[in-house]
Amino acid sequence: MARVTAKPGDIDSAVGKAAIDRAAGVLRGGGLVAFPTETVYGLGANAADGAAVARVFQAKGRPPSHPLIVHLADAEQLGDWADDVPAAARLLAERFWPGPLTLVLRRGRRVPLETTGGLETVAVRVPAHPVALALLSAFGGGIAAPSANRFGSVSPTTAGHVRAELGAAVDVVLDGGPCQVGVESTIVDATGEALSILRPGGVTREDLQAALGRPLAVPSTSPVRVPGQHPSHYAPRARVVLVEPEQVIAEAERAQNSGHQVGALLSPAFADAEVKAHAVVAVPASMPAYARELYAFLRELDQRGCDLIVASLPPEAGLGLAIANRLRRAAGPRPAA
Repeated sequence: MARVTAKPGDIDSAVGKAAIDRAAGVLRGGGLVAFPTETVYGLGANAADGAAVARVFQAKGRPPSHPLIVHLADAEQLGDWADDVPAAARLLAERFWPGPLTLVLRRGRRVPLETTGGLETVAVRVPAHPVALALLSAFGGGIAAPSANRFGSVSPTTAGHVRAELGAAVDVVLDGGPCQVGVESTIVDATGEALSILRPGGVTREDLQAALGRPLAVPSTSPVRVPGQHPSHYAPRARVVLVEPEQVIAEAERAQNSGHQVGALLSPAFADAEVKAHAVVAVPASMPAYARELYAFLRELDQRGCDLIVASLPPEAGLGLAIANRLRRAAGPRPAA
């Protein structure tokens, strides 16, 4: 059995003012900049420039109907990008920004439909990463940014992941080290009085409910389109199979004996388990570590030649809700080749 740990890759965490200013200039000129956030690396363009935003979709192979998130330097810019911001949304922005929370609001007139996927809603957030905030401050506007990877594949949590997947399609890659949250932001629909979670992420449902003083639904479907809703998403090259936690080891060994090159993703509760066959096993030390390292683990198992990854869903409380969401999408039905 071989055990793996997440690797930070080729990291140079020193991003100085000159690099930030150069990247801001690239954005002003309609170019693409990959930059770190606390969640994953984003592929950014000037959110007010429809032609630049179109380059993001082209670079990712992303359907143009799939909306992007507009990243802002601070909550004071919210009124420039969204209309009719309800009091509950402002409360959440005050409590969780900068941080891994995205609010879906009514689109302001300056937001081009290319950025919103043709919708009259816009998704906005303020990231909690010093490099991202420095870039936003130097640029002075909103940056539309999905994850910096090919559409539907595993999200990048290091600059090395971005370079390996998108290469020359990106004009500048700002290297801010490994992402500390590791799963995307929580997306909250704040277009009406009844707020709901459209995508679980780095801010937990429990924390949101505590801030609002009321329950928040997590609907399985929504008429509001947001990132991460496709049945197959966050997917490695290897096929992902989900089983009950106590069945992961047996299923990994069965698949290994059937000729598969197997990766097993064990939850922290099963960290001491042993796999008798020669599977490659990834074991996060805690739930925050699971979220932080999930995508790096999936990429590592791909790189080790696994064609099958066996995993189980963690308890869907706290960050477990977001991790379970990502694993379900990774195991979802894939488009025909």
